[in-house]
Amino acid sequence: MTLRDGPRSKRGLILTAAIERFGEVGFEHTKWASIADEVGIGQTALYHYFESKAHCLLTIMRLELAESLERFTAAIEGVDDPVEALGAAVTSALEATPRDALQRRILQSHMDLLATPRQSEKEEAERQTSRALVNSIEEAWSLLIAKGMGAGVFADADPRLMARLVLGLVVSVWRWYRPDGDMSLDQLNRHVRDTTLRIVRA
Repeated sequence: MTLRDGPRSKRGLILTAAIERFGEVGFEHTKWASIADEVGIGQTALYHYFESKAHCLLTIMRLELAESLERFTAAIEGVDDPVEALGAAVTSALEATPRDALQRRILQSHMDLLATPRQSEKEEAERQTSRALVNSIEEAWSLLIAKGMGAGVFADADPRLMARLVLGLVVSVWRWYRPDGDMSLDQLNRHVRDTTLRIVRA
């Protein structure tokens, strides 16, 4: 997570604590005061950084979406072959530390928040930015799939629909994947990559 805060800022620590709590016990079951306790600040001080628990959640979601787009861009840079590029994009999307997995689980568990306007100005700003990032992510994956269709290596279809199907498969992993589960992330990555390529191939 990239943060540009001053040396005395607690924002990064708050986000880290929130990711751990929201990811492990759930947003609804996390008390906002417990984040303050974990960071070692008073509850009132939380409002210097986030005006509400929901504002913090939406910020985490926006950061993860931005990082998702960055990962995709970096993965396909300089890769001309659409099959190799799509495989690289899927692989990069499923490489994660345990903390990354928590952040992505939070995002996928609360995507419904992006559908409804927020009364809070700061929450609404995060929601709008997140929605724009979702569109940018879908567009980036759509363009890659369209390139494969144009090259005749992917089946001819609606690129946006195919991108949504592929993304749905990839991101669904974070709803149930656990680092201590039966399948390693590397094994899972290979299965999802191979399945994705089967879905789009001509």
